Amino acid sequence: MSGPGPHVQAWRVTFAGLCATLVGIGLARFAYTPLLPVLITEGWFPASQAAYLGAANLAGYLGGALCARPLARRGGAPRVLRGMMALVTVAFCACALPLSFAWFFLWRFAAGVAGGALMVLAASTVLPHVPPARRGLAGGAIFTGVGLGIMASGTVVPLLLQAGLVETWCGLGVLSLLLTALAWGGWPATEPPPPGAPRRAPTAVPLLALYVAYALNATGLVPHMVFLVDFVARGLGQGIHAGARYWVLFGLGAVVGPMLAGALADRIGFGPALRLALVIQALAVALPTVTADPLWLAVSSLVVGAAVPGVVPLVLGRVHELVPGDAEGQRAAWSVTTMAFALGQAAGAYGLSFLFASGRGYTTLFAAGAAALTLGLVIDLAARLAGRKPI
Repeated sequence: MSGPGPHVQAWRVTFAGLCATLVGIGLARFAYTPLLPVLITEGWFPASQAAYLGAANLAGYLGGALCARPLARRGGAPRVLRGMMALVTVAFCACALPLSFAWFFLWRFAAGVAGGALMVLAASTVLPHVPPARRGLAGGAIFTGVGLGIMASGTVVPLLLQAGLVETWCGLGVLSLLLTALAWGGWPATEPPPPGAPRRAPTAVPLLALYVAYALNATGLVPHMVFLVDFVARGLGQGIHAGARYWVLFGLGAVVGPMLAGALADRIGFGPALRLALVIQALAVALPTVTADPLWLAVSSLVVGAAVPGVVPLVLGRVHELVPGDAEGQRAAWSVTTMAFALGQAAGAYGLSFLFASGRGYTTLFAAGAAALTLGLVIDLAARLAGRKPI
């Protein structure tokens, strides 16, 4: 009896990839944002410690990005993907026990490790098993899982919170378990043939600038990713439900971001599209520093939400432009860009958490994020001129 046809197989592996990003990034990272003010008001942790717990997940993401490929070489990517999704489920359940700051830090860090590994491995495991003509659509669907997870965290978390914080963590664990089970059999049974001897990615000026710009892009997104709901709920005094509404808008933007970014790049090229995205992001992140008007806060939430997963296909496409005709060089460069993004997130999260804990206001956090994005744009433009590369 023959196995499933290529289109069915492509759908199954793509769905597994979507579940992986939904669990590892959409829920494991972003469900914490609407929980942050509640952890503080319910007395689980003071504000300074709660902010550092959010940063712990981003630090773990860096560790996961670093260890993903070595783990996959030793145990196989499908096995690692299943294990990391299961780790997120365990971390959610462990957080239902408010034993200590160290306990929470450990499990938030572990969830970040799982998210980083899932981000690195999911697309690279899935796409070789998708027909070439469908890989763009499949890639967009995989990264759409991030937005779906954000929307789920903005709608499901407030409902769960009506039962209590312990029940909320357990509910997220059950949801993660369900998605892990749905994806379990969808990962490919066989992996593509391993590449030949690895070669170092080129160290051209534009490529090095891309690493730095992508890291700064990650830093610029941290204020919204970690502090948006707390800013609305406590900073503006509007409460957790109002904060959750903006988080739903953030998630809605994240759902459509990858598709919109890909369509833009098809029209104007990946380099110009990335530069335009940096400009738009800087303006959107800066908006809360100048206005608390609900309409503009909604625009800021939508745009930055779209940028979180939307910038990923732009940078991936830019890597392919800068490393043409070298599949292994492209993989190596993409690995470095992923780690650069993780490093930028971790540095930004801890730096902004330090500012927040030292008494700086929310305006300082958003201003710092906008400055990081602007600096990333300046570096990319300067490298283009210095390298004299076509856009």
